[in-house]
Amino acid sequence: MSAEANSVDHTTPMVNSPPSQMTEQPSKMADDTAQKVDHPIKTTDSATQIVDHPTQMVELNVGGVLYTTSRDTLLKVPDSLLASAFSDSSVSQLVRDSKGKIFIDRDGVLFRYVLDYLRNFKLVLPENFHERERLKQEAEYFRLPDLMSSLTVAPKAGHRASLSAYHTVAGTANTVLSPISGRTPGFITLGYRGTFAFGRDGLADVKFRKLSRIIVCGKVSLCREVFKDTLNESRDPDRGEMDRYTSRFFLKHTFLEQALDMLQEEGFGLVGCCGTSTSGVGEVKPGLDTEEAKWQHYNEFIFERR
Repeated sequence: MSAEANSVDHTTPMVNSPPSQMTEQPSKMADDTAQKVDHPIKTTDSATQIVDHPTQMVELNVGGVLYTTSRDTLLKVPDSLLASAFSDSSVSQLVRDSKGKIFIDRDGVLFRYVLDYLRNFKLVLPENFHERERLKQEAEYFRLPDLMSSLTVAPKAGHRASLSAYHTVAGTANTVLSPISGRTPGFITLGYRGTFAFGRDGLADVKFRKLSRIIVCGKVSLCREVFKDTLNESRDPDRGEMDRYTSRFFLKHTFLEQALDMLQEEGFGLVGCCGTSTSGVGEVKPGLDTEEAKWQHYNEFIFERR
């Protein structure tokens, strides 16, 4: 009997050993779970990453214009709309576009000045900036009172404000009239890139001039006076008043002679021109007709009204 009892006693620990190992595994799993809770940045959710890292890069789509900044920059003014939107409790509710960028339905061009202000706490505007009221409206929307105050201060008058020979012509104030023509003097530059469109097989000798776009550069008031409703201003980022210059206008048509006629009717004459040789546009892009590419060229014409 004693031998049997001893054998039972010796075998008992062997039977109970597996459950002791099993009790250790849940404990280890609990520790792993606790570690995951303590480090939420390990999750792949982008909103959580922005919350846990103030310096996390943030990609914005503001009215179709893309920006990249840090969350720390957007939080610099505590009571602003951006600081509220990118707070811990709100960042997960932000609207995103199809590429995952945070979307803000405001003026994308003017937002660069808002972002510059948040970075430097200083307002720096380009010369001849004429959209102060619109920028002030953006500052009011984003709840940036100091930026609004900076925009409320009237800009310093330029050196032209001291001239007394200003008159009104063609609906434009503060314009100096020419003693020769009685109209506003100035320059307008036309530029175009063109080639020749060749006929199909059997008509290879038929060639037509082919222009992709006629570019207009000069003072905005003069360009509008000459080309009127044929002027396309959609690519000009500094839309506003006319007392400035631009190189981003182009015509709504591709008829070079029509543009020349309009310049002549308004008293402009050709004073200079330049152009490239054919095939002077560089490497031929894939999918571009090889024959047309050989004849590509770029020309510019400078017109003056005295």
